[in-house]
Parts: sequence; structure tokens; C-alpha cells
Amino acid sequence: MMNLSDQIGKAWKLAVVLAALAIMAGAVSAHAAAKELVVYTALENEQIGKYLASFKEENPAVNVKIVRDSTGIITAKLLAEGKNTPADVVWGTAASSLLVLEKRGLIEPYAPKGLSRVEKLLRDKANPPAWVGIDAWECAIVVNTVEAKAQGLPQIKSYKDLLKPEFKGKIVMSNPNSSGTGFLAVSGILQLMGEKRGFEYLDGLHKNIALYTHSGSAPAKKAAAGEFPVGISYGYAGVNQMKKGAPVEIVFPKEGSGWDVEANALIKKAAVKAEAKKFLDWAISDKAIAALKGDYAITAVKTGAGIPEGYAKDPLSQLVKKNDLRWAAQNRDRLLKEWASRYEGKSEPKK
Repeated sequence: MMNLSDQIGKAWKLAVVLAALAIMAGAVSAHAAAKELVVYTALENEQIGKYLASFKEENPAVNVKIVRDSTGIITAKLLAEGKNTPADVVWGTAASSLLVLEKRGLIEPYAPKGLSRVEKLLRDKANPPAWVGIDAWECAIVVNTVEAKAQGLPQIKSYKDLLKPEFKGKIVMSNPNSSGTGFLAVSGILQLMGEKRGFEYLDGLHKNIALYTHSGSAPAKKAAAGEFPVGISYGYAGVNQMKKGAPVEIVFPKEGSGWDVEANALIKKAAVKAEAKKFLDWAISDKAIAALKGDYAITAVKTGAGIPEGYAKDPLSQLVKKNDLRWAAQNRDRLLKEWASRYEGKSEPKK
């Protein structure tokens, strides 16, 4: 029979082993937690997996947790969460919104590897930059050609054409309070025409609007499905529906398209994860840019690839020249409040 002294010694050794195992388990757990990367994005669901493939291939140990929503909701979420946000990185979200976050002290400036290759139009001018773009996206009018012909609607070439009485109740557009696409359309019109004339134009357009959606791609999808003959959306959303075989024409208004930059930023944290910086380095790498080149006409880094079908032949010349993203960010709350006071009544219910 084991004496008391031997029993105590054996129990002590077991306790030491268990304690060591607990410490090791804790270390492994902490290491695993450090490898988790929380990414907030407004990219479309069908884009995310395709774009992320090369990052996951190069960084198999990093668990990328994606939180996806429209730009307005992502922005509101980050503002509400403040310094307690679980997000490590913002990826593919409007630069005008990131400027709002920067003003609130929620962005940590960072210069990713390869920054010098990025088009100046598509990156913050500061050094190091608060945000770095991956592509530019622009306002586009998506027309269901079958429905337009069946309903005898006139051809659309410009913003002004949308005011014709034949389009009453036949246009759907995204709400700028929840959609970055909606905001770039409104901001582009106000900067193109001036605020007074711009809101007068939006008053006229509102008479023809059937519904304001909370998603920037929804107007293109609804036009493609024939729910409404015309959707004010953005280039990629229309091109994507066209690729799927929908009978749509993508019209870039002759006055010029409002635009914004889909950009990335590092969230300010007491301890910034190395994986977060690695993600931002990857996001402007050749592999990452090549993955999105088939979807966008204007990318942050030149690839030599041609312009995807459906876009303007000279996409840069199509953009509104007077499009100050910093002005848009500084006046965002005021403009959104004014827009809501005039037009919110036609918005779809929030889910």
C-alpha cells in the first residue's frame, strides 16, 4: 500500500503536470485568438470568396471572419462600436465613409507594402495614408431593355432623361443613408449641379421614384428581374447582371457619374495585429488586384488588362470631375439629414 508521503508526492506531480498543460492550452488559445482577423466589408457577397482566395492560400493559419453589410450600415456600426469594435480591418468600403471614421479617431494610418504603385486618385494624400483604395466605382443607370421597349419608355442618356413623366413610378434607387452607392449618386449630383440646383433635380427625380432600397446593388437586381424597368445603381452591379444573361443596358450619364473609392483601412487598437497589416499589404498585391480586375474598370494598381464589357471605353473620363471625397465626408451628416427629410417616405422597410 502506498504511504501518505508517496500519495502526496504523486498528487503534487500530477498537479504540476496539469498546471503545465493548462498553461500550454492557454498559450495555444491566445495564439489562435491572435490569428483571428475580423474584417468589415461592403463588397458584394459573390465577390468576397473570389477575392479572398489568394490571401487564404498564402495565410492558411489566419482565420478571416467577415462581417458584410452595405456601406452606410458598416459605417454606422463602426461609429456605434467606437473603440470597442471587434473589427481589425475595413476592406472595400467607401473612402468617404472612412474619412468620417478618421475624423472620429478610429483609423490608424498605415502605408501598406506596394503603396507607391497605387493611383494617386485612389489613395489618401497623407503620409502614411488613413485609407488606400482597391478600385473606384461609379453611378450607373441600369435599364431592362425588354421592359423599357414593352412599356414604350424613351431612351436614357443623361440624368435629365430620368425626369421625363413617362418614368413616373418606374425607377428604383438606393437610399444614401444606408447605401454608399446611394450616397455617391446624391453627392455626385450635388457637386455636379451645386446644392440648390442639385436638390431641385432630386425633387423632380423623387416624383418618378417608386422605391428607395437599402442596398446599392438592389436597384440593378430589381431592374434585371423586371420588377422595375430602371435602377439607379453602379457599374459593377449592372455588369454583373449582364454577365448572368439579364436583358440590361448599363448607361453612364453623359453629364458624368458620381463616384467613390472602395478602400481599406486599419482600425485603431491598443495592440494592432500583425495579421491586420499583412491583410492590407495583400489587398493591393498583384494577385488581389488581378482578382477584381474582371469586375471593375478602374483599379488602384494598373494591370494592363482591358476594360471589362459593359463599362465606358474611357472610364476615367466618365467620372464627375468635381468630386471631393473630403467635402462629401465633412458634409455627409447634413446632406443625409436633408435627403431624409425630403424623400425618406418612399424607402423600403428596414429588415
